[in-house]
Amino acid sequence: MDITYIGHSSFKIKTKSATVITDPFDPASTGIKFPPQEADIVTISHDHADHNYLEKISGYKKVVAGPGEYEIMGISIIGISTFHDDKEGSERGKNTIYVYEAEGLRIVHLGDLGHALSESQIEALGEVDILMIPVGGVYTIGPKEASDLVSAVEPYFVIPMHFGGDKLQPLEAFLKEVGQEGEKMSKFSIKKMDIEENQNTKVVVLENK
Repeated sequence: MDITYIGHSSFKIKTKSATVITDPFDPASTGIKFPPQEADIVTISHDHADHNYLEKISGYKKVVAGPGEYEIMGISIIGISTFHDDKEGSERGKNTIYVYEAEGLRIVHLGDLGHALSESQIEALGEVDILMIPVGGVYTIGPKEASDLVSAVEPYFVIPMHFGGDKLQPLEAFLKEVGQEGEKMSKFSIKKMDIEENQNTKVVVLENK
């Protein structure tokens, strides 16, 4: 499996059977370029322009945009309903967490999660190999809340997202909270066999494409 970072909360997850793009964004809403992409599946955590922009994606066969269970092209996807703020959605509405299972790996994309997760919600995530987590605050959980959630979920790998710019906290604030510099790379290639038993959580910092 190969994971690349397009920017903001958008990743390309490429497996042997399909390619998934998460939360595609309108460049005008983020100030970040979104190069034309090809994908089989697109997942959208919530209906805001910086997370639901399909215009530059071609070839997709399915758009997943809400809670439920989906089996598409060899990839299992579970959508879990949460909120975009800590006031049960009264400020920014709902948010969907996605759990992807493919090639023996379990990946969780938290979208624009705006609150701490309950014990039952954390249990629903299962044993997480890769956690994609917003860390910039303002519109989502911030560096401290993100660090606390990482400790609660205990994933093998963490990939931070949704940080920097004019309003959001910088990536460095989250890295300081978790006490890691993070391993920087342009592409994260991972197989289940690469994960060591009893491995401590490692932070992977992907360069946006």
